[in-house]
Amino acid sequence: MILAAFMLLLVFAGGAPLPAAPQESTQEPPPQPPKTPREIAELRADIMMARKLYSDAIEAYEELLKKEPKNAELLNKVGVGYSNLTKLDKAKKYYERAIKADAKYASALNNLGTVHFYQKRFKRAIKVYERAIAAKPDSATFHSNAGHAWFADKKYAEAIAAWSRAIEIDPQVFEHRGSAGGTVLQTSSVEQRSLFYFYMAKTYAGLGNAERCANFLKRAIDEGYKNIAAIEKDPTFASVIKDPLVKEALQTPPPAPPSKPTS
Repeated sequence: MILAAFMLLLVFAGGAPLPAAPQESTQEPPPQPPKTPREIAELRADIMMARKLYSDAIEAYEELLKKEPKNAELLNKVGVGYSNLTKLDKAKKYYERAIKADAKYASALNNLGTVHFYQKRFKRAIKVYERAIAAKPDSATFHSNAGHAWFADKKYAEAIAAWSRAIEIDPQVFEHRGSAGGTVLQTSSVEQRSLFYFYMAKTYAGLGNAERCANFLKRAIDEGYKNIAAIEKDPTFASVIKDPLVKEALQTPPPAPPSKPTS
């Protein structure tokens, strides 16, 4: 197996930005109009999804789709439900239906790319992620997901370019966890994990971020990366190579071999 799975962010709905911090005001907020039965039904389904009651949420969304079969947002939400149930073929069908209903629906495009990624169709994933980026170029998540797909396809320069753009948009993109955003690497392959960390270090070196570069270099070495001499000669690392944190990371001793069992 070339690469074990990454956990990539699925975009649940529209990917709207977080609201601004509330400001003090002497005026009372305007009264909110009462929700319609239709809005209440979708809200209940959203709550089921948040509580990980995926099958129940899917059933509730499907009821709404009977009257709104071309509602791209609902179709995307059903796809996310099936993705969380690891029923990727069903998820794929709903994402494709959402995109057919709205060809520029970036969330569904991102999620379809993630299905292709899980199914190790990396070139297809890249193409769909690029469509998502074209629809919403300021999404750090879409760029970081594309970077992971490029990495899995062993196109490392393209991976670095995508990750660099993600970091430029959101410097904390690789610090997020869970539904808030970002990506979480999960792999049982020590070789690939060390390589992933090395290329993440190289990405941060290219951006002049010595602290994050050192962090990922240490992880790479901890996971068995050994080509330290090449790092010291690589021009990408030139701007950070003399930083004390980077020097310390490069002096990290390799992991000790496992001890032999005693009889």
